[in-house]
Amino acid sequence: MADSSFWDEPEDAKKTLQRASRLKEDVESWKKTMAQAEDLWTLLNLAIEEGDDSVDDEIEQGVESLGRVVSQLEVAHLLSGEYDGSDAIVSIHSGAGGTESQDWAEMLLRMYLKWAEKCGYKTEITDSLPGDEAGIKSVTFLVSGKNCFGYLKAEKGVHRLVRISPFDANARRHTSFASVDVIPDIPEDVDVEINPDDLKTDTYKSGGAGGQHVNKTESAVRITHIPTGIIAQCQNERSQHQNRITAMRILKARLFEHLEAEKEKKLDALQGEQREIAWGSQIRSYVFQPYTMVKDHRTGLETGNVQAVMDGDINEFIETYLRVAAKMSAS
Repeated sequence: MADSSFWDEPEDAKKTLQRASRLKEDVESWKKTMAQAEDLWTLLNLAIEEGDDSVDDEIEQGVESLGRVVSQLEVAHLLSGEYDGSDAIVSIHSGAGGTESQDWAEMLLRMYLKWAEKCGYKTEITDSLPGDEAGIKSVTFLVSGKNCFGYLKAEKGVHRLVRISPFDANARRHTSFASVDVIPDIPEDVDVEINPDDLKTDTYKSGGAGGQHVNKTESAVRITHIPTGIIAQCQNERSQHQNRITAMRILKARLFEHLEAEKEKKLDALQGEQREIAWGSQIRSYVFQPYTMVKDHRTGLETGNVQAVMDGDINEFIETYLRVAAKMSAS
């Protein structure tokens, strides 16, 4: 960065600055953790030398806090995938079951928005299709921040809800499903070849929030990649131009994922391997009645505090899955 020719290539310089900033943040996290450990060690030795047990509680709390920080750093270290550090594009789709499943999809949206808020991540809903009576049929939103995709990839799959439906006059227990799809927001420098002739673009009036302006003009944009049938749409922005840019951003990410999946299929066929962790399978159950439990079927982790989970406390599920996935990949 100190080289006189550093700014000769502005785009490369920008990427270098961003990488340096991320590395500096990582180093500072470790330095802070080491300093905390050294302070606790010093306090412990002083307490032993002086026979002072008045700081026992302080040391115990400090060790517990340090353990949580170290655990988070260990999990972050597992995020070594090429795009784990990228922002994420998340889509939620309600399953069969009408209003009940559509309400469940909206509950999941709230859970992820709460989680992102607690993690300090930024979110932006780009497209949403409301349910017939309540909830949502589908929604797509962006999550921005360090390692967003690395963490949220653990949520990809089918989520199952069991509860007494508030929409059933007979108060019967219902089982509902919603699928969560997560893909990385591909950096601009990643080359995904898209032929303009392969694209079909439609504009329409937005049905979402945004006031009178978006509902009176055809600002919403839907782009279809004809060869693959992949669709991306955006209605969140006020201008058609901005919606088109965001829709192309999502289309590029979805097309990239599609191409990568095709490569993996060919590789698996050649190697004769079957992955034990299937992204698209039912991954978690949320039971509200007759008892309360959230269970991850991939790791066996469960908790009885359903409300905390629905309020965004899902880090334990994410971290446990990432640890299990890492062990399976290493074996």
